[in-house]
Amino acid sequence: MSNPVSGKVRDNAGVVAPPPLIVAIPLIAGLAANWMRPLPIFSGSTGLWAGITLAVAGLILIAWGVVEFRRARTAVVPYSPTTAIVSSGPFMFTRNPLYVGFVLIYAGASLAANTFWPFFLLPLAILVLQRGVIEREESYLEGKFGAGYTEYKARVRRWI
Repeated sequence: MSNPVSGKVRDNAGVVAPPPLIVAIPLIAGLAANWMRPLPIFSGSTGLWAGITLAVAGLILIAWGVVEFRRARTAVVPYSPTTAIVSSGPFMFTRNPLYVGFVLIYAGASLAANTFWPFFLLPLAILVLQRGVIEREESYLEGKFGAGYTEYKARVRRWI
């Protein structure tokens, strides 16, 4: 895509916002809502360990994805040019392991905090990730890598 002001071709996906921020804002809003009006999921600390487990799984998935990006010597952040299609590691199972990891951390934090509030906002976060990030990244990658990305996309699911 070209920049309408400079006329230069943009070599990135043109996402609407940093993906961690897209997930963090509704999570923080949900936690704040819980602070003002608690809406617990469990009685006691039942969700604490489940939440910690989910959050750790999300962190591991994100770290594994970042390692694979580094091995392929391509950008992790969506504002930089992509130089390779990464299809190893967690990218064999999902085209978006970092975003799956963010959702796992989000759900884990909600369970650990023992509140429903963030879960009400999670569909919004996923929708913004889907429309404002993933679809833009997919369009960019199809334009840049053509059949190579299309074939990868046909083999590997978008989420899980």
